[in-house]
Amino acid sequence: MSSRSYTNLLDLTGDYNPPVFPRASKRLPRTMTVPGILSEYRDDEYSNSVASDAPSSILQDRCIIVANSLPLNAEKRADGKTWSFSWDHDSLLLQLKDGLPDDMEVIYIGFLKCDIEPAQQDEVAAHLLEMFNCIPAFVPEDLRNRFYNGFCKHTLWPLFHYMLPLTPDHGGRFDRALWQAYVSVNKTFAAKVMEVIAPEDDIVWVHDYHLMLLPTLLRKKCNKVKMGFFLHSPFPSSEIYRTLPVRDELLRALLNADVIGFHTFDYARHFLSCCSRMLGIEYEAKRGYIGVEYYGRNVTIKIMPVGIHMGQLLAGLNLPETEHKIAELNEEFKGKTVLLGLDDMDIFKGIGLKLLALEQLLNEHPDKRGKLVMVQIANPARGKGKDVAEVQAEVYTTVKRVNQKFGCEGYEPIILLERHVPFYERLAFYTVAECCVVTAVRDGMNLIPYEYIVSRQGCEKLDACFASAENPPKKSLLVVSEFIGCSPSLSGAIRVNPWNVEAVADALNMAITMPEAEKIMRHEKHFKYVSTHDVAYWAQSFMGDLERACKDHLKRRCWGIGFGLNFRVIALGQNFRKLIPEHIVSTYKRTKSRAILLDYDGTMMPQTSIDKTPSPEVISILNSLCGDPKNVVFIVSGRGRKELSAWFSSCMSLGIAAEHGYFSRWKTEDDWETCVAASEFDWKRVAEPIMMLYTESTDGSSIEAKESALVWHHQYADPDFGSWQAKELLDHLESVLGNEPVAVTSGQHIVEVKPQGVSKGLIAEKLLTSMVERGMPPDFVLCIGDDRSDEDMFESIANAMAGPDLPAADVFACTVGRKPSKARYYLEDTGDVIQMLQGLAEASEAAKEARRAAS
Repeated sequence: MSSRSYTNLLDLTGDYNPPVFPRASKRLPRTMTVPGILSEYRDDEYSNSVASDAPSSILQDRCIIVANSLPLNAEKRADGKTWSFSWDHDSLLLQLKDGLPDDMEVIYIGFLKCDIEPAQQDEVAAHLLEMFNCIPAFVPEDLRNRFYNGFCKHTLWPLFHYMLPLTPDHGGRFDRALWQAYVSVNKTFAAKVMEVIAPEDDIVWVHDYHLMLLPTLLRKKCNKVKMGFFLHSPFPSSEIYRTLPVRDELLRALLNADVIGFHTFDYARHFLSCCSRMLGIEYEAKRGYIGVEYYGRNVTIKIMPVGIHMGQLLAGLNLPETEHKIAELNEEFKGKTVLLGLDDMDIFKGIGLKLLALEQLLNEHPDKRGKLVMVQIANPARGKGKDVAEVQAEVYTTVKRVNQKFGCEGYEPIILLERHVPFYERLAFYTVAECCVVTAVRDGMNLIPYEYIVSRQGCEKLDACFASAENPPKKSLLVVSEFIGCSPSLSGAIRVNPWNVEAVADALNMAITMPEAEKIMRHEKHFKYVSTHDVAYWAQSFMGDLERACKDHLKRRCWGIGFGLNFRVIALGQNFRKLIPEHIVSTYKRTKSRAILLDYDGTMMPQTSIDKTPSPEVISILNSLCGDPKNVVFIVSGRGRKELSAWFSSCMSLGIAAEHGYFSRWKTEDDWETCVAASEFDWKRVAEPIMMLYTESTDGSSIEAKESALVWHHQYADPDFGSWQAKELLDHLESVLGNEPVAVTSGQHIVEVKPQGVSKGLIAEKLLTSMVERGMPPDFVLCIGDDRSDEDMFESIANAMAGPDLPAADVFACTVGRKPSKARYYLEDTGDVIQMLQGLAEASEAAKEARRAAS
């Protein structure tokens, strides 16, 4: 399945025909019931329902959608014992099915919105699965309360909306017991998924911050599962997120998904910054996609805002109730300009700021008094606590003050509706409002503006009912906060900083007084976007990217490593395997001419070691290997020749290639040679002052001066600033050294200037050719390294040994830790390297003793 989000890129190839996805409308049953517990089940409605995919013996695609709540409504019947369940048509989980293929079966897993007695749970679960394809998760009420109202709403939700737990009243101190409840509920959901999943066939789509641990828990049980995660809330900046004590566990859990979705680039950018700063994982943009390489798996970062369900809105606009309510509201607000606000009653929706802006507007423009009405619909808060009570008190106080100050007989400037507003009534308010005002101080997406735009577009039935002689064109005005997820997609809206009350008041006045032609133009622009980027488009695009990200799953070999929530999967190609010491020792013993090329830092010495001097054990191993007449052993390092000579002075027969092979010698008594023609180093006088300039302005950076090269290090600088400075330095050096015989390259936390033609690959190829010229063509080649420069060595050795100039040989190109790699083998760390080399050294010592005994 291809995603529309990258169809245009494929069009550029000229030979791509985008697929056509039929989107047939589906009738959903109003109510389904379970005999004994539920009743009044109707076969005719269920036969065409969204959950009516009959089980089939033919294997078909199946999607398991996991979220905190099932897309079901539950109502207790009059007898007080039985339940009636119906689809929740407002649920995004139900609406997104329109974007999935018609033949894809969908299973939902989540909590019910009611408490079922333990004695009834099994029967309810069985019938919900049969009739709705829904699998309810049941946990004790206390555990669910600690999970949802505790960790989700009082820890994650405030933090993700940029609220630090500075006091117990703001987010609450971190409570380890609530975290354990969060882990426990996530494990319950994972168990429910495992009851129904076919790991290599099914797709799992996890929704929102309630279940952020689920990717790790599922990946641990089936490492090749195709899994996507979409976050419907904001993701905070790294400065905010890093205060969370369990930050690493949640980040690693998300990285165990194949696709991670965000509404906006800002949220994705913050997530990537957290990965970089806390886990040391960098992202890469490639062909329009953003990906994170995580232990050989490429995790796709998806950026796409969710849309609305056009069919549901249009059906609602055609309801008789909507028509009657619109007529009623038109009569009620006749001669007045209506501003509409529709928000949850919580601390992040900015209701109080919106009302203050209206008060400011009426203060500055007395002519608007009596003509302007703000209808504020306040949905009941989803959370509980002191914060909600404070918001309510502030709203009540402001409404009372403004209405007393500017109201009169038959006129109130603010109408507060603090109740649940039915769907048809909500659409009616949208239709009569001249402007919709959304001033949330932080919000994940907020689809209210989208619904307002479609409602103002109307439908043929409403046009016929309320048509006037003029029949004016459609128009809509939006004043939206710049801190909500839908703001970037509404380029025609008036964007405001909700904290700036004066600016919001000016925006409201601008919206009211805007020329009609401009109102129409803005509306047309918005409606075109909203109508084409609906919820089906969003779901289709996400699933397309998920299938693309998972297409190579079955071709890779996977291993799980780590315990608990630090579990992750190493994914490797079919020909990439761990180097087994016994296997290489066996091959080593039967070969006659061996070339052994070893990197130093990160290969024989851990990168984290402060003292880089080789240990006596390393020296002893190298001397044993060099003492074998069948061996040619080289250290191939980026370090300078003076440093390496001092460290390995006791290894008389050890070859050294210093500064990535610019200098080399076969033995201690040999003279140093250069791999390229001797060059002048006048360019250093140009490059060094530039590097010094960047070092002075980048705290934590440093310059390493080699004989043949200059290296600028930014490993200990701020990750983002160091990366920016490195890119700028790279461009700067390339521009001023364009006519010099040097290469300017960037690597892991470095920018290096060195003579052209110098690389570990070149020196490796030269060494192998020299062995042939010296009459000792190698039949065994071992090459070990850990970083980007060693990849050149692996590639050159593979090319050289495959060519006609060198005889057939057993080649062991091995990377340390780095995956994936151009090498065919890997070892986990320097300890594994030393252990393997010790085995080779013992084999050489044993052969030496055997020769001595034979003589």
